[in-house]
Amino acid sequence: MTLRSDEIFRRLVDSVHDYAIFMLDTQGVIASWNRGAQRIKGYTAEEAIGRHFSIFYPPEAVASGWPEEELRRSQAQGRFEDEGWRLRKDGSRFWANVVISPLRDDAGKLLGYSKVTRDLTERRRHEQELAESERSLRLLIEGVQDYAIFRLDPRGIITSWNLGAERIKGYTAEEAIGRSFELFYRPEAVASGWPQEELRRATALGRFEDEGWRVRKDGSLLWANVVITAIRSEHGELIGFSKVTRDLTERRRHEQALRDSEDQLRLIVEGVKDHAMFLIDDEGRVRSWNAAAHRLLGYAGHEILGQDVGQLYPPEDRSAGRPAAEIASARHAGFFETEGWRLQAGGERLWTAATLTALHAPDGSTRGFVQIVRDLTQRRRVEALESEGRRIQEFIAMLSHELRNPLAPIHNAVAVLRRTPDDLDVVGRCTDMIGRQAGHLSRMVDDLLDVSRITNGKIELQREPLELNTLARMAADAMRPTLASRGHEFAVTPAGEPLFVEGDPVRLTQAITNLLTNANKYTPPQGRIALRLERRQDAASLAVIDNGIGMSEALMQHAFEPFVQGERALDRSGGGLGIGLTLVKRIVELHGGSVAVASSGPGSGTRFELTLPLSTQRAPAALAPAAPARAHEPVPRGPILVVDDNRDAADSLAMVLRLSGHDVRVAHDGETALRLAAERAPRAVLLDIGLPGLDGFEVARRLRALPGLQHTLLIAATGYGQAADRNATAQAGFDAHLVKPVDHEALGRLID
Repeated sequence: MTLRSDEIFRRLVDSVHDYAIFMLDTQGVIASWNRGAQRIKGYTAEEAIGRHFSIFYPPEAVASGWPEEELRRSQAQGRFEDEGWRLRKDGSRFWANVVISPLRDDAGKLLGYSKVTRDLTERRRHEQELAESERSLRLLIEGVQDYAIFRLDPRGIITSWNLGAERIKGYTAEEAIGRSFELFYRPEAVASGWPQEELRRATALGRFEDEGWRVRKDGSLLWANVVITAIRSEHGELIGFSKVTRDLTERRRHEQALRDSEDQLRLIVEGVKDHAMFLIDDEGRVRSWNAAAHRLLGYAGHEILGQDVGQLYPPEDRSAGRPAAEIASARHAGFFETEGWRLQAGGERLWTAATLTALHAPDGSTRGFVQIVRDLTQRRRVEALESEGRRIQEFIAMLSHELRNPLAPIHNAVAVLRRTPDDLDVVGRCTDMIGRQAGHLSRMVDDLLDVSRITNGKIELQREPLELNTLARMAADAMRPTLASRGHEFAVTPAGEPLFVEGDPVRLTQAITNLLTNANKYTPPQGRIALRLERRQDAASLAVIDNGIGMSEALMQHAFEPFVQGERALDRSGGGLGIGLTLVKRIVELHGGSVAVASSGPGSGTRFELTLPLSTQRAPAALAPAAPARAHEPVPRGPILVVDDNRDAADSLAMVLRLSGHDVRVAHDGETALRLAAERAPRAVLLDIGLPGLDGFEVARRLRALPGLQHTLLIAATGYGQAADRNATAQAGFDAHLVKPVDHEALGRLID
């Protein structure tokens, strides 16, 4: 079946869904209705056809006669288009685009109207949102007072102006709009073409940012941060620029003030000559270094920057973790101060005073530390010398006291002997007294010589395998009478197994005896003293423990230094030179061991503990048989010659020898000794070294040159007892070396 063209058109219109297309008669009554009209308006064809089209208009539009006005304008103009609110069947509104066209016949008679309606509600919503956004943005930009925000056309002419621009630049919108933005630049910048260069760069890069001086309306300068952004159309055509300017004058002033302050501080720090001042970060790395640090510590900046501050500390401090501990203390307390050794670049040590101050960020976190180091080496040296001087003075005073103590009873005994020479009981008591005090003097001199020899490394140990329990028991037995004289309770606890060590029995016995003597001296009468031995892995431990006066922390730190003693009464009833513990420490260290002291404080007793490495060798069960005595050439049977410039010493020794039945002659200088020896060849010569005129060495050489004296026994009797002195007398031809006061029994054995 062939459709007519009007039927085809009707079906076409009816199939459209996105447009409401319908016919009105000349009075505005709906005459046709398509599917799009039903979808948009909500009415079916049956509900719409025959009704006036004003049903789609809001009441206010109907009341104003607007539907009829649309038809009138359409008839008058040939076409009418409008946008506005329309109503659906359910009463809801939608934004519609309406086109009304009059329909006429060939003679021009009005037949009715065609009406096409589009639903633009969604588009209008977007347009309204966009308009609202633009309005909000405009209000926002215009209301901003801290930023100058304005637009330029492609030539740089100002086309918009906000309140911030007016506040910062000083121009009102009327004064600025239409003028070139070059009016904000200094004349030299305009002359160099810089404003146009900014636009050129913004055009090329899309955005350009700069900081520099700009000019206000009143001619004053401001330091501005400027951002120029190119604005292009949707086709990429340049349509202008946006320009945002911030006034940073105050910030720049603060920054400049800060830079000036930093420069001044840097000049101050660099100008300091006596204090090394540098920064350390939170990890302990050096971040700055002043000239004084270079001078004081020897490192140039490029050598130390970025390095760990620990390399300025001695190895023992680094091993103990001292650098990290000081940083941790400063981080916790904010400040740390100490004195200690620091290392220069060449490895030399400096004694320094150092402070470490934490630097904190506004949030309280630690940003780093300021280290200030001052060289106190010279001050420490002076203090050490002053301290040493005080100790020497104290020692001299103490030594004079200790020497006068035994001299006083000797002097008194001599006076008694003069008055009662025939009272045998008094004579016996006086001689015993003199003997005891002379022995005491000898021990003091021996101790002094031992300290000197050990300190200067001139002592040689006679090492042999030893069993320490046995050695300690022998030393304890020797000390029991002394300890008992003060009423002390004394207990020895040996180890549960043999403790074999390798050492010098005489020196180790001396160390143990000194510890026991110290305990006896500083423990009040009726006290308790213990000697305990035990094995600790590969070492032997020997401890002397007492319940005496104890030691302070300060005293324990110096207990093993020479001439240091605990608190004593003025009477110094215990005597001593304060060198016993020094000898203990040196002797034990020479044996590869160590000694330590512990005390809970004054009045709580003291514990001394020495530790010695155990040996794999075993001590012999018995002493080896003595080597056979060396055969001597027969000696002359003449007199004994005593030579000493000290008349009392010479005469008293001669008296002792005569009491033993010897024929003795005495000389007080070298020339007399040579003359007497030439007159009658002596059997033995006891010769002092420090003689006036010819010294003892020269006298010995001349005696050996005399006829018949090649085999005479030459004995050095001197106050010099160092190893070097003994070597010197041996090289001079002496057969023996005795130290004053001479041991009479040893002398008798030599002569006999």
